[in-house]
Amino acid sequence: MTASIVGWAHTPFGKFDAETVESLVVRVANEALADAGISAADVDEILLGHFNAGFSPQDFTASLVLQADPQFRFKPATRVENACATGSAAVHQGIRAIQTGAKFVLVVGVEQMTRTPGPEIGRNLLKASYLPEDGETPGGFAGVFGKIAQAYFQKYGDQSDALALIAAKNHKNGVANPYAQMRKDFGFEFCRAESDKNPFVAGPLKRTDCSLVSDGAAALVLTDSETAKTMGKAVNFRATAHAQDFLPMSKRDILQFEGCTVAWQRALEQAGAKLSDLSFVETHDCFTVAELIEYEAMGLTPRGQGARAILEGWTLKDGKLPINPSGGLKAKGHPIGATGVSMHVMSAMQLTGQAPEGMQLKNPELAGIFNMGGAAVANYVSLLEPAK
Repeated sequence: MTASIVGWAHTPFGKFDAETVESLVVRVANEALADAGISAADVDEILLGHFNAGFSPQDFTASLVLQADPQFRFKPATRVENACATGSAAVHQGIRAIQTGAKFVLVVGVEQMTRTPGPEIGRNLLKASYLPEDGETPGGFAGVFGKIAQAYFQKYGDQSDALALIAAKNHKNGVANPYAQMRKDFGFEFCRAESDKNPFVAGPLKRTDCSLVSDGAAALVLTDSETAKTMGKAVNFRATAHAQDFLPMSKRDILQFEGCTVAWQRALEQAGAKLSDLSFVETHDCFTVAELIEYEAMGLTPRGQGARAILEGWTLKDGKLPINPSGGLKAKGHPIGATGVSMHVMSAMQLTGQAPEGMQLKNPELAGIFNMGGAAVANYVSLLEPAK
């Protein structure tokens, strides 16, 4: 049975001192139900994507969704977590619920990170790495990806131009996204040069190479494809795949992102599609070097040649495969539990022609989503298409 998205909601991402995890969850839960044209009573199951890892004092958050409507009381509600892929993990669990008989499933993703002091943010994020090996990494998770970037540069040469172009592309795309945390076109020169406003953070990575610390939430209403035909709008899942890899980087070639490759291969095979069939991709650019390696892992270029995709303009909004037309995590922000759900909302908007003006692509037919937890540990791919 095919699952479909029939409603969604998305807060702006940013720094929101007046919000809490609870208020963000309640807001998107109600807005997604209204968007789908259903009531809380119609929902059979609730899934909440929330990483937390110390960002919020309130843990055990699945039941916070019930605060949105008393009719949610006694519905099954479960919190899902898989590091930075938490949102997609919740979406994929929601699809399973549909496949096993649920008629409507509400999936919510949320994170509030900005209230946490800087050094603590680094420690919290480092919990998504293998602590016996990476627990003392300077710069936290940025330090982990700084080491990956350094190793990539050593093997394939200095890729600073490519990383700056990826950052500039995503920031330019983010200008047209009203949900994005940073809507500013910095341009290549600013992203390329070290400066007081763009210092090195870890290894060859500068501030413009790193995604933002964010608050925000997003939500989806899922149903089966037959029910979806009776709804106001529908986007079908053509394929989903999840490949989990070893947590220690020492047990794999970290420059390969092999779990990413496996997840893409499985999803494309399941869909009976090729990479060239995709209209656009929302991919996990937690750091610009991640997007660069993902070009190779998804099969866009051979290994070590990811720079070609950005240097030759393939991944620009008007290129042969636009990547991160939303601005990606780089510009949109990365509230961890919300990110994967956000990627699905942004893609569904594109496929229904409802993306914001300036962000909307021309007649997209097949969307690819790649959401990653840790350093290519949890790897989720979804392929979406508008319901015919």
